[in-house]
Amino acid sequence: MWCYILAFVLIWTVGWFFRDNQTITDFQGKHIFITGCDTGFGNLLATRLDQKGFRVLAGCLTQKGADDLQKATSPRLKTTLLDVTSTESIKKAVEWVAAEVGTKGLYGLVNNAGIANPIGPTGWMRIQDYHRVMSINAFGLIEVTLNFLPLIKKAKGRVVNIASILGRISAGGGG
Repeated sequence: MWCYILAFVLIWTVGWFFRDNQTITDFQGKHIFITGCDTGFGNLLATRLDQKGFRVLAGCLTQKGADDLQKATSPRLKTTLLDVTSTESIKKAVEWVAAEVGTKGLYGLVNNAGIANPIGPTGWMRIQDYHRVMSINAFGLIEVTLNFLPLIKKAKGRVVNIASILGRISAGGGG
């Protein structure tokens, strides 16, 4: 019995070691689209991936956010305006990304756009507050992923969904 457990642990450890030592090559040929790049983690991720040599396509909610990010990065990084609650905005972003990536497809989609506010006691909240959070954090993420899926499949790419820590713990007072 112990031999089986030891063999399993050994095989699992070797598999884990092998998986962790795999690296991505040819950064210059890989396009990654990131939502929510105006500030915060999306902005930082776009900047870091640009520094590593990826072709970053950044979706920003505001023109100011797009301009600031463009100024802080190399010419490889390109920005577009994206409101994840707007089907029309998502479709325009998909068309723009498709033109940028060409026949290669999209290597990565990072769904980062999200909000954590408003937070407060349930009695103070309105149904519109809940609708707004869900339309960005859940339905926006789903719609973006569904629309970008053909480009991701073309490159055999990946989807990464970023969530706030508030998805794991409840805020004080509910809401």
